[in-house]
Amino acid sequence: MPKHIQLLTVIGARPQFVKASVVSRALSKATILEDILHTGQHFDSNMDAVFFEELNIPMPVANLNAGGGTHGEQTAKMMVGIEKQLLEKGVGFYDGILVYGDTNSTLAAALVGAKLQIPIFHIEAGLRSYNRTMPEEVNRVLTDQLSSLLFCPSNDVIGNLAKEGITKGVHVVGDVMHDAFLHYQNNNTKLSPEIEAILASSFILLTLHRPSNTDSPEHLSAILENLKRVKSPILWPVHPRMQSKINSYSLPEHIKPVAPLSYFELLRVLSACNMVITDSGGLQKEAYWAKKKCITLREETEWVETVQCGWNHVVGHGSSSFNAALQTPLPKHQPQLYGAGDASERITSIIFNYFASNSK
Repeated sequence: MPKHIQLLTVIGARPQFVKASVVSRALSKATILEDILHTGQHFDSNMDAVFFEELNIPMPVANLNAGGGTHGEQTAKMMVGIEKQLLEKGVGFYDGILVYGDTNSTLAAALVGAKLQIPIFHIEAGLRSYNRTMPEEVNRVLTDQLSSLLFCPSNDVIGNLAKEGITKGVHVVGDVMHDAFLHYQNNNTKLSPEIEAILASSFILLTLHRPSNTDSPEHLSAILENLKRVKSPILWPVHPRMQSKINSYSLPEHIKPVAPLSYFELLRVLSACNMVITDSGGLQKEAYWAKKKCITLREETEWVETVQCGWNHVVGHGSSSFNAALQTPLPKHQPQLYGAGDASERITSIIFNYFASNSK
């Protein structure tokens, strides 16, 4: 076994900052050394810097500032920057590369690491929506094919990997987002007076950011028409992708757009809301853990367990399915999904044992 284990963690988007905060803490307790490389995929300060400060994440060794551009441009810039970091440190300096989820940052790191023969460790492996029009689906499929350790959030996803011939290095550990939710849920972050006033009512939390919704006038118009018929106040933290488009639409008074929320602010709002409407993957799970009904504005979800147990409703853009989901009561039973909140410790232990066994 090496004298120490040195990992490079590659992150670039808001959900990855949250996940890294709990995993980095677990790695440090196990004396596993970690450098964090920030690709700059999210470069708005409300989506980026505030999370490093709020979550006390170790500062990155570099920021590639690779946000913006087409998928090809962005991924290529990331690959160049990641490869430069690895080569400058020298072959053999990093024992493994840790990646999260399904972003362009994840795929870029996996491709570079595989070509330099550095083991890839993929947190949130095995998820499938089976919709190859989603860039995230392509990213997660390719990353899983290149990974030496695949950390899965539930038993159900093992079958997805087996269909693709992946059975080695697969571990069910639970979801690190659950770790983060449990650790941070009772924070007392102050909110703006505008948001505090909404919290006193029976309101709905809305988030909307997927290109399939925001870049399609047809889909966006259908979503907004459905939302106009909702009677409750709707608090809408507007993603930067929507900032330039929201002015083109006439929003009714009950829809309240606000600036993006930090993670702590979002958890406070989530705990107070009556329901969640979203196209986010992470918020589907957070809504479940917060015991809130979730309506998902997509045609499918990779988090199928939340749908199977009746807490999440995937409605697409149709009005009939949307209205039916609004009226459906919450189930009386809520099974434990995605682990017990100790995924970070499980991941750390498996990484440690991986190097211990490979050194024999």
